[in-house]
Amino acid sequence: MAKMTKEEVIEVAHLARLAITDEEAEHFAEQLEAITNAMELLNELDTENVEPMTHVLPMVNVLREDKSIPGLDRELVLKNVKEHEAGQIKVPTILD
Repeated sequence: MAKMTKEEVIEVAHLARLAITDEEAEHFAEQLEAITNAMELLNELDTENVEPMTHVLPMVNVLREDKSIPGLDRELVLKNVKEHEAGQIKVPTILD
């Protein structure tokens, strides 16, 4: 893999609107080069018979049946609120 240069790191940082020093750019260049070299090692693996996956664990969506159930009794609920009017709970105004 090609060596990641300090100038490339500075250019990417500029595009991402990140302010970095020359020392940080040197440090990040070394780290990014190590990461890309590690990724290159993965290209050497034989993945011919490996099925593509989206998650390492077999996951299945478990959905419950969509059933209508009765809610709480309105009178019981209104007993526990500070203020109510015409069967509605009154709350403080938050928007003008």
